Amino acid sequence: MAQAKPAETQDLGPLPEWDLSDLYPTPDSPALKSDLDRSAAAADGFRDHYRGKLASLSGDELGAAIAAFEKLEDTLGRAMSYASLYYAANMSDPERGRFYQNIQERINAISTELLFFTLEINRIDDGALDEKLKSPALAHYRPWLRDVRAFRPHQLSDDIEKLLHEKSVAGASAWQRLFDETEAALRFPIGGKELTGAEALHLLSERDPATRKNAAKAIGKVFGDNVRIFAQITNTLAKDKEIEDRWRKFPRPISSRNLANYVEDEVVDALIGAVRQSYPRLSHRYYKLKAKWFGVDALPYWDRNAPLPDAEDRTIAWPQATRIVLDAYNDFSPDLAKIGRRFFDHRWIDAPTRPGKSPGAFAHPTVPSAHPYLLLNYQGKIRDVMTLAHELGHGVHQVLAGPQGQLMADTPLTLAETASVFGEMLTFQALLKSETDPAKQKAMLAAKVEDMLNTVVRQIAFVEFERRVHDERRQGELSADRIGEIWLDIQGESLGPAITFEDEYKYYWTYIPHFIHTPFYVYAYAFGDCLVNSLYAVYQNASPGFAEKYLDLLRAGGTKRHKELLAPFGLDASDPNFWKRGLDMVSGFIDQLEKLG
Repeated sequence: MAQAKPAETQDLGPLPEWDLSDLYPTPDSPALKSDLDRSAAAADGFRDHYRGKLASLSGDELGAAIAAFEKLEDTLGRAMSYASLYYAANMSDPERGRFYQNIQERINAISTELLFFTLEINRIDDGALDEKLKSPALAHYRPWLRDVRAFRPHQLSDDIEKLLHEKSVAGASAWQRLFDETEAALRFPIGGKELTGAEALHLLSERDPATRKNAAKAIGKVFGDNVRIFAQITNTLAKDKEIEDRWRKFPRPISSRNLANYVEDEVVDALIGAVRQSYPRLSHRYYKLKAKWFGVDALPYWDRNAPLPDAEDRTIAWPQATRIVLDAYNDFSPDLAKIGRRFFDHRWIDAPTRPGKSPGAFAHPTVPSAHPYLLLNYQGKIRDVMTLAHELGHGVHQVLAGPQGQLMADTPLTLAETASVFGEMLTFQALLKSETDPAKQKAMLAAKVEDMLNTVVRQIAFVEFERRVHDERRQGELSADRIGEIWLDIQGESLGPAITFEDEYKYYWTYIPHFIHTPFYVYAYAFGDCLVNSLYAVYQNASPGFAEKYLDLLRAGGTKRHKELLAPFGLDASDPNFWKRGLDMVSGFIDQLEKLG
């Protein structure tokens, strides 16, 4: 079979490929080797100088120790970021995979010598630490200390923590790499071509019904042929998590993720409950409406994201996509757009689809001493433009938070989606405003609703799928068929009776990387979408100084929790009505579509 036509030849214009030399010139770069060697020596010296002595340090001395630790973490983060990005560009290349694993093992060995630091910090009494925090040098790191000490109840002995840390490269990380490489190597025979996973999934939103069906069947067939390995990976990682959760005394599989996100269990439970209760007025209602538009009682699953008959079918070349997104950002805040433009001017984006390339899209923050990079698989549709707006939001957020430093720039996952989803909303509203054809406006509004359902309803359904898989795994290994049964049950509940499934759909759980890399990550998308819907409502009401307050929210990085960040906007995620307010925006869009008929 022929290979798929490269993206550059599909009227997309010149697509950028990232330049990683801002991190390191090449994998065999002397600079990379030097950084690793110097870090290894510095870590040994740091350990010898500080281990067993933290409680006796003054506040100034502990502040200086954390600053030295942060510098080491930045250097190690730079090396690991380079290896991750170099590997993501072609996961099918065994030399890249070997390089990635070797760097991961080297950094793991170095960081093992630093592991004592946070463990020992957590053994300092609260009163003694409060006294030390009178030092400005230490007080600078107060938010980081707060977050480190949040894990005190779940901290194990130093020897066990060291063992878990050292074994991770041969445990969970190894299984994650197996998932990535297995998925990257799969090819899907569709229309006489051998497509990558990203290209095949893209066809599910093509206009031609036969193309959508053929793609859906091929995706199910290929994943079904490989389901045993995906089931083994899933079972192994779920068991690995159960063992560690039990030792750390986390009550539920989701509890460790909530703590890592610094969000209360009851807030997450309220979000999940609110979305599940809203299934009938959101997804069930919308897909019934869409089925009516298509002249059927129910849609086959491959038509769930099908474009409407009046939907715009043009290909949007890269230069135009760039202009659309940056103009939307600029209309909101010229400062935001100015930061966003750097990504295009300095080759911080890798856009083309390629065999072996990581599927989907992401923004990698790397380290504050460098800059973020974006990975896309751009194929010229409106959804791809929205993905660009989403990932650029992440990137701008990471740039703005960078001055907080290596230890405090990263945000919890629940807040990490704020800028990305807000960037999508800005871009969507700009596109909607520029369209004068009512039929096309309807199609755009429908596409936005589908994106929001995918972000809110579908992600909460994913959480429910994970919860049931992890809960059942505690009773024993699950067969691939049983995992498929859970998947179909959850999909039916969330999408409603207007979507029908065929047998091969039971394998579609296999391609979701979040289940493997970051269990229970996915509720962060729903959290972010509902949060942004509430934020955007404040913006629409012409709240004075909104743009600057929004940029301050992004600049805060990981220094503030959600209550502090939302307070300037009069919002509170612990308020039961908060989630309803966010979901009402989705429901309101569906109301508009029902009126349009």
